[in-house]
Amino acid sequence: MFGKIKHLLIMLLLFPLGVINSGAQEPLALSLEQAVQMAHEKNTNVLNSKLDLQMSERKIKETIAMGLPHLNIKSAYTFLPVVPSIVFGNDPNAAPIELGVKHNLTTDLTASQLIFNGSYIVGLQATKVLNNLAIQNDEKTLLDVNESVINTYQMIQLAEESIDILKQNLDNVLKTQYEISEMYKQGFVEKTDVDQLEVTANVLRNTINQVKSNLDMAYRLLKIQIGIDEQVPVVAADSTESYESLILQSNQLLAEQFILTNNVDYKLVEISKKLAELNVKNEKSTYLPVITGFYNRTHKLNSPAFDFTPKDMFGLNMNLPIFASGQRKFLIDQKEFEVEKRENTRLFVSQSLIMQANQLKSDVEIKAEKYKNQKLSKKLTDEIYQRTLEKYREGMVTSLDLANTQNQYLNNLTNYYQFMFDLQGAITKLEKLYNINQITE
Repeated sequence: MFGKIKHLLIMLLLFPLGVINSGAQEPLALSLEQAVQMAHEKNTNVLNSKLDLQMSERKIKETIAMGLPHLNIKSAYTFLPVVPSIVFGNDPNAAPIELGVKHNLTTDLTASQLIFNGSYIVGLQATKVLNNLAIQNDEKTLLDVNESVINTYQMIQLAEESIDILKQNLDNVLKTQYEISEMYKQGFVEKTDVDQLEVTANVLRNTINQVKSNLDMAYRLLKIQIGIDEQVPVVAADSTESYESLILQSNQLLAEQFILTNNVDYKLVEISKKLAELNVKNEKSTYLPVITGFYNRTHKLNSPAFDFTPKDMFGLNMNLPIFASGQRKFLIDQKEFEVEKRENTRLFVSQSLIMQANQLKSDVEIKAEKYKNQKLSKKLTDEIYQRTLEKYREGMVTSLDLANTQNQYLNNLTNYYQFMFDLQGAITKLEKLYNINQITE
């Protein structure tokens, strides 16, 4: 019995530990492609865009249904306090014949079918164009989300890599500081040399803390963009693109030709013009008649002796506009002017996009060249810093020389990552404009 109680106590003591361990959440490691895919599934803008697309598809079905048969039932209860009656002949003893009933319930069943309506035909065409508009808006939303997620993810990559490099430099400085401190204790160097290294180490610590803060904000932004909870830990699984890969990507993109009709903004202005043209057709269709067919059946719960209401009726309704004092013509003129405006906009957007393509290509080319030069500068300043650090340990340079060299190295390191980020951003913008290398489905 005692053994069982002891075993139970041990299980109770271990249980909370098990709960704590099982509750520890492993970080969610995401590649760039996975982050983009997750944004496509959970980003708020994307979700709303998908709903707009579904609404557009339902609008097509709604418009089609307008031209299909419709069936309506109408019921009415009537009460006549005094029922009218009539007496045939001159016989005063003849019984009057009632022409109605005191209480009655009448039910009408009406079936109607649209036979011809010009506006309905144009409406069917317009719904397809509107659906295409929703599709292109959805694609534009995905392109915008792609760009924002890629930029944030690359920002995270660069921040993490720069933190690693800064930590390595801090380790080197702390190692040197320890060595100089020992030399100071032996009287070989001055206190200024030790203090200068402490200042250098503090600068590196502050820089690391600042980059870590920026990294934390970047991760928070990424979580919002990909639609996951703030409490879920996330890490970037992909490493920073290599120098060779980034330059190759730039060269391949610069060799691409800009195809105007592939650009989503151009597609949107084309659709806008088509909608304006359909508005003209719709106004012109108002000159045509509207024809509908119908069938009506009437049933009365209590029928009077004389009932002249037919039970079944078939018929056609036609509405033909004859004269509107020129109102329709003036409306058509306005819609045609709107088409001209949309054409002017299309030409303007075309020229703007071509100019933007040339500008972004030039931007990629210039930033790629800056990145190449900064890559070399980073390598040289790194070598200079390492040689100066070694000379300082040997007493060949002063602590001020070491601090100046380190500042030069840190500035070049900052510029290197800035130029890399600028080049990546320029590539992303040009790919978005070209609508290539994009996941939009």
